[in-house]
Amino acid sequence: MRRSVLLILLVAVVASIGGIVGSIITLRFLNNDTGNYNSISERQQLVLTANRIDSSFRVPKGLDFLNAAKEVTSGVVHIRTAYGAGEFSLNPLQTFEHPVHSSGSGVIISDDGYIATNNHVIEDATNIEVVMNNNLRFYAKVVGTDPSTDLALLKIKSRNLPFVRYGDSDRVVPGEWVLAIGNPFDLNSTVTAGIVSAKARNIGILRDRNNYQIESFIQTDAAVNPGNSGGALVNLKGELVGINTAIATSTGSYQGYSFAIPVSIVKKVMDDLLEFGKVQRGLLGIEIADVNALIAESFNLPVNQGVLVNGVRDESAAEEAGLKPGDVIIGIDEHPVSSVSELQEWVARNRPGEHIKVTFIRNGKEEQVNAKLKNSEGKDVLEKKEISHSIAGADFEDVPYRELAKLMLEGGVRVKNLEEGKWQKSGMREGFVISHVDKVPVDNVEDLNRILEYKKGGILIEGVYASGQKGTYGLEW
Repeated sequence: MRRSVLLILLVAVVASIGGIVGSIITLRFLNNDTGNYNSISERQQLVLTANRIDSSFRVPKGLDFLNAAKEVTSGVVHIRTAYGAGEFSLNPLQTFEHPVHSSGSGVIISDDGYIATNNHVIEDATNIEVVMNNNLRFYAKVVGTDPSTDLALLKIKSRNLPFVRYGDSDRVVPGEWVLAIGNPFDLNSTVTAGIVSAKARNIGILRDRNNYQIESFIQTDAAVNPGNSGGALVNLKGELVGINTAIATSTGSYQGYSFAIPVSIVKKVMDDLLEFGKVQRGLLGIEIADVNALIAESFNLPVNQGVLVNGVRDESAAEEAGLKPGDVIIGIDEHPVSSVSELQEWVARNRPGEHIKVTFIRNGKEEQVNAKLKNSEGKDVLEKKEISHSIAGADFEDVPYRELAKLMLEGGVRVKNLEEGKWQKSGMREGFVISHVDKVPVDNVEDLNRILEYKKGGILIEGVYASGQKGTYGLEW
């Protein structure tokens, strides 16, 4: 009897405890819908903290795009170009004709305003405007262009600019992460990511009247679209490894692959344009083709890759070095080359007069020769663009710094003498100091030569006389 009573009491106690616990759970988790808090974010944080949930996402070391994107974005600019009638022409008939506009990208490569871009971005443009990441705007002048690599060097008048430092495209390998930064569809400072898909790609898009085009592109799957041309391809250190140039597409928009000029070529071309105004291209003077399995079998070659020499030009660097038709080039300066595009890239890094070591196979044996490169005219000297002090009926001279300071100018060119021609017809008088052409600052006579070389149509000349009187003149160019 006593045991039965105790059992009933035990069941009652357990039931009571279960009811209390169930009520607490219900009140705590199921009936807590009163919303007695004022901040959703604080509520989320409270719950996450209570449950010890880490909401942060950690990427593996070396795969963080944040630093590279932040460092490089300010060094990539938006380039807006105008074609047709000069925007600043004083001719009312010309200003009525609205110029056509286009856009692309560029990369600041020096703190004092030098910018690398594609030649096709600025080719035939009458005016070039550079828009910075912070919306500052400048009118740029063309320092030089190189259609054979599709590169151009621009200059804007500014100081202490953010620039993208050069990397080493030779060390870039397929599978490596890269970022493409530019202005596709006028969407400023767009960053996309991808990997290097291949190197030394030749896709047959460049054309050069002398057939000296060089295609040795870095292929990536980073999304690139119209407007990205001339923008930066960088590694995760934020170093420039290429200039974005082309896409493989049947629609005009991105379809999976893009192509960039390796910085190894960019560096050389930029230095040539800066120093000489044109590219100093060193040539071997040979006709070449890729070696494949069929060619290897036909010529009984011991290799299935390399560059077959089909012909050697008279008095060329190759002929003087002893190269002959039938030789298979497999290396330049101790670097293996397996295709025409690789050979062109390694040779193109050198100027006329410089020596390269050529490794080749002849009659089944590996040999080496030193070749002294020549330019397209068969010379081994460097040639700079000539500076003319007489242009279209006017003589010009540089202005001493003291005189510029009195006129409160940083640069300028004085009209020394005027004869019958377009300058005189504009109303300009002798002694006029030209400070700007189409809003682009003019530093000296060499600068004036470079600016006028790429101008056509109506142009606007601004400046000042020694008396301090300002002048503005329109010319048909």
